[in-house]
Amino acid sequence: MAVDAKSVPLEDQEEQERQVQRHDAPAHNPSAPPDEFFDISTTVDPSYVISLIRKLLPANASNNHNSHGDVFYAHVQELETDHTDKTAPTLSGDRLLHVSNDGSESMEIADDFHKSAPEERQNNGSYDGAEQCGHSVPVGEEAWEEYGCILWDLAASKTHAELMVQNLILEVLLANLVVSQSLRAMEITLGIIGNLACHEVPMKHIVSTIGLIGTVVDQLFSEDAQCLCEACRLLTVGLQSSECISWAKELQSEHILSRILWIAENSLNPQLIEKSVEVLLATIESSEEVVLILLPPLMKLGLASLLINLLDFEMSQLLSERVPERYPVLDVILRSIEALSVIDGHSQEICSNKDLFRLVCDLVKLPDKVEVANSCITAGVLIANILSDEPHLASEISQDLPFLQGLLDIFPFSSEDLEARSALWNIIARLLVRVQENEMSRSALQQYVSVLVSKSDAIEDDLLDFQLDELNSKARTTSLRRIISLLNQWTASKDDDKENEMMGNRYEDDINIDRLLDCCCKHSEYVPPAVSPDMDFKE
Repeated sequence: MAVDAKSVPLEDQEEQERQVQRHDAPAHNPSAPPDEFFDISTTVDPSYVISLIRKLLPANASNNHNSHGDVFYAHVQELETDHTDKTAPTLSGDRLLHVSNDGSESMEIADDFHKSAPEERQNNGSYDGAEQCGHSVPVGEEAWEEYGCILWDLAASKTHAELMVQNLILEVLLANLVVSQSLRAMEITLGIIGNLACHEVPMKHIVSTIGLIGTVVDQLFSEDAQCLCEACRLLTVGLQSSECISWAKELQSEHILSRILWIAENSLNPQLIEKSVEVLLATIESSEEVVLILLPPLMKLGLASLLINLLDFEMSQLLSERVPERYPVLDVILRSIEALSVIDGHSQEICSNKDLFRLVCDLVKLPDKVEVANSCITAGVLIANILSDEPHLASEISQDLPFLQGLLDIFPFSSEDLEARSALWNIIARLLVRVQENEMSRSALQQYVSVLVSKSDAIEDDLLDFQLDELNSKARTTSLRRIISLLNQWTASKDDDKENEMMGNRYEDDINIDRLLDCCCKHSEYVPPAVSPDMDFKE
């Protein structure tokens, strides 16, 4: 029965609310200490966050003497005392679970925080009353994982992340990386650091924490796929940040770079392949300083051939069986190759590879592109880059009608990507300037016209978008004029067909041809200079 809130005293209402909150809290949420209860659906008490950090301290942290020496020991001692920040701001309005990370990449934690615990693990400690006498009492492995997963999720919030680094979470996490831990604990530790690294202030703390980046890099030699995924994700974030130079310097050893390439080449786990290639992509797209540090040794170690081999494998998988979990892998490989294709001094190795050219053309010709639309868009941009360096390759595909049809199929997917649309018009122009409609047989000409007319809606929709007028109008106008010439040639050849003329038939195709012809004429007002098959359409 519903109870009228107005008839219940305020103190009783508050007590009922606290009971409901405790009753409805997710089972994987450990209870806060008795004096630190809070509404976990709306706020997080700073003292609770700090108590979770203290519970992550490994049991033998204080006795661990390693390369970090007395500085590390001092941090541990500081944390083991009552370090609650009395001046910490109230974190009202931030959610405990599934927190937004303000647009930066973060790991979303599944609801089940108990996963991946091997059967042989034992809860070797109790976390009840873990804050006795102001000291952190070691917790059991399963409890540690629960606390760690909460912090992992909380670290996605900028406010929480900054509070954490102010209260020595990086020192605690470094302790867990140094001290022998379970694989699940290592994964969680790297995951927390990965989310912290998504924010500017915590990233600066990460870089300034002595030995932390180097210890993270050492995790690349783990044999556990999930630990490797989190290590690679963290390295990617580091290489994309304003502190990328510090990360690059830790990675520049040939031993380390070889390991990254080895992981990408030998992993059977699609997620791990994706994350390891993302490290390579972040390197290629990073600052000029990072590229100068890391790209030459990577190229020397066979980066280009590795990426092409990975693409070859993913294409074979795509053509034989559609596996959705492999689509992101295909996408990141193509993005890496495309990024490499425009790097001065390294693009030639990409653009001159005929196997690569064949693979990306096969992807463009794929009939059903919906599930891999982003990859097809990237393939189009990559082909445009290749033809810019190797224009003679256009002759090999100028008569490939499935390829031309595939290019036109990509237009609807690239409506928001001006660069991709420009690249597509660039390729079409290079192909059509090599088509000699005056010398073609009627059947061959009919096939060209049939492809163009069948994709007239895609062409018209793209032409109606006025934004493209600002980009690469030369290639587009050249393409339109070549389409006009082909359509006119076909119309003229039909006019010579006396039998058709005598019958007075006007087929639906004729109407569609006229419509496409009118549209192309309307949008081809710009008069390009004399066109040659090898001209550069870039502007």
